[in-house]
Amino acid sequence: MKKGEVALLTIAPEYAFGSSESKQELAVVPPNSTVYYEVELVSFVKEKESWDLNTQEKIEAAGKKKEEGNVLFKAGKYVRASKRYEKAVKYIDYDTSFSEEEKKQSKALKVACNLNDAACKLKLKDYKQAEKLCTKVLELESANVKALYRRAQAYINLADLDLAELDIKKALELDPDNREVKLEYKALKEKIKEYNKKEAKFYGNMFAKMNKMDSGDSSKSAAKEPEPMSIDSKA
Repeated sequence: MKKGEVALLTIAPEYAFGSSESKQELAVVPPNSTVYYEVELVSFVKEKESWDLNTQEKIEAAGKKKEEGNVLFKAGKYVRASKRYEKAVKYIDYDTSFSEEEKKQSKALKVACNLNDAACKLKLKDYKQAEKLCTKVLELESANVKALYRRAQAYINLADLDLAELDIKKALELDPDNREVKLEYKALKEKIKEYNKKEAKFYGNMFAKMNKMDSGDSSKSAAKEPEPMSIDSKA
């Protein structure tokens, strides 16, 4: 859209208010309604690209995107929040030209944004991406309890229970009184117990079938009478 342009937006029910009735300021929207909005672009500010910014401007831009992401996260808008965190990290991804003080600020922002983005991905059930983001944080801060905790949550949902246990144990070593980590470890131990039971039952059934097949073959061999020896007529 250009400045001053008016457009009609059509929004399907799944992207509007879904299957529930919604009371808005000007109207009550019935369930499964297609919604139409008339939008006028009054003004806009075109953001500078990362390469057009100096180092301090990059840090400021990253901080602003992080704050925008936090507001969206609190509002439950996890997809949009995740995009803000990703944008924030892009501003400060390449920090070789930063001063030592700027590198410290950059690192703190990267850790915070990747951690928050991982929280978004967990909410969105994108566990693989959540695991990758937490690993990035741990590459910068190996003793980050939140990163270990969230990566463990991702591993649990990816059924990598051994890796989840390693992260949970390390998190508890670093912060033994962390209530959230303790609760997660309790839930993990239950999952491991349940998994072991299922595995034992699976192998038990498999061996039982194999034994049954072996005993069946033995019975057939025992029941079969030996062939009589042939007589040599030339003797």
